[in-house]
Amino acid sequence: MKLRSALLAATVLAVPAIALPTLAKAQPITGLYVGAGAGYDYQTNQKLDYAPGGLGGSRAFYKGSVSGSGSIGYGLGNGLRFELEGIYLRAQNKELKPGYIDPKYSFHGYDQKYGGFGNVLYDIDVGLPYFYPYVGAGAGYLWTDIPDGAVTQAGVDRISGKSGSFAYQGIAGFSIPIPPAPGLSLTAEYHYIGTTNKEKFAGSYEGRPSSFTFGQGTNQTVLIGLRYAFNTPSPPPPPPAPVMAPAPAPARTYLVFFDWDHYNLTPRAKEIIAEAADNSTHVQYTQIEVNGYTDTSGTPSYNLGLSIRRAKSVQAQLIADGVPASAISIAGYGETHLLVPTGPGVREPQNRRVEIIIK
Repeated sequence: MKLRSALLAATVLAVPAIALPTLAKAQPITGLYVGAGAGYDYQTNQKLDYAPGGLGGSRAFYKGSVSGSGSIGYGLGNGLRFELEGIYLRAQNKELKPGYIDPKYSFHGYDQKYGGFGNVLYDIDVGLPYFYPYVGAGAGYLWTDIPDGAVTQAGVDRISGKSGSFAYQGIAGFSIPIPPAPGLSLTAEYHYIGTTNKEKFAGSYEGRPSSFTFGQGTNQTVLIGLRYAFNTPSPPPPPPAPVMAPAPAPARTYLVFFDWDHYNLTPRAKEIIAEAADNSTHVQYTQIEVNGYTDTSGTPSYNLGLSIRRAKSVQAQLIADGVPASAISIAGYGETHLLVPTGPGVREPQNRRVEIIIK
C-alpha cells in the first residue's frame, strides 16, 4: 500500500513538469549550470516493523536537523532543465514509543541519508523579471546510515548500520536573478522525499546480535542556495543617445527698395544684392526667393506687372553676382502684403520693395 502511495505521489509531482510547457512561458536558461544549497530537514516518524524484546510495532520519532545539496544540470532554453543532484539529510533520533517496559525508549544519536537523484524541472516565467518559480520531480537512490544510534532500556539495546533504497522526490521552488552577476540566481526549494524499501539495520539486544527493520519513511527539507548558469548573456548596453538633427538655419531676408514707378536698381540696391549673393555662399541653402511688391498708387493690374519687373531686375543682378539661376525663384505680389499698411493711392517708399529670402 505504501509503495503504491509513493508511486502515486511521484506521478502527481511529475505532472506539472510535463504539462506546464503548454501553460506558461519559460525562463530562458540554456546550457550548463551548477547549484548548491543548505537548509533544514524534517524526517517523519517511522514504524519499527521488527525488533526484539517487544519493541516491534512501536514508532521512531525524530527532531529536525540540517540538509544540503549540490547539482549540475543542463537547460534547453525552453524552460525544461535536466540535472543530477547529490543530497544529504540528517535527523536527530528522539524516542521510540510505546516502549517495551517504559512508555518510551530513549533513542540516542542521529541518522543521516545521502545519495543522488536525476531530476526534471521546469522554470515558469510569470512576467516578473525578478521572480521565477519552478517545479520538478526526481528519482534516485538513498542510503540511510545510523553511525551510533542507540535504543536504550537499561543500556541493553543498540542499533547501527547502513541501509539503501530507491527513492523519489517532488520539488517546488523559485529563483531570484542577481542583476550585478549575469547567470547567478538565489534559489529557495522545498523537497518532499520518500523511499520505496524498508530499512534494515544490525544491532544488539541484551548483548546478543539482532536486527531491526524500519518501515518506509519520508523527509521534507527546505534549501536556500545559489545557482549559476554559464551561458547567460550579459545585459545589452544602453542604447546610444539619439543624435539630434541640427536645427535648420533661420531664413535670411534682404530688402531692396525702389523709386516710385521704377524697377531699375539704385547703387544702394546693388550693394544689398551683392551682400545677399556673397552671404549665400557661406550658408547651406535650398532656395533663394525673390519677391516683388509695390505701393498702392496705380491700378492693381499695373502694380502686379511692376512688382514682377522689379523681381526680375533683382534676379538678374544676383546671377551677375554669381548666384546660379537654378537656385532662384521669383514672384510678384503687386500691392498686396504691404510692409507699411496704407490706404489706396498712397506712395509709400517702404512698400516699393523686393525681398530676397535665403532658405
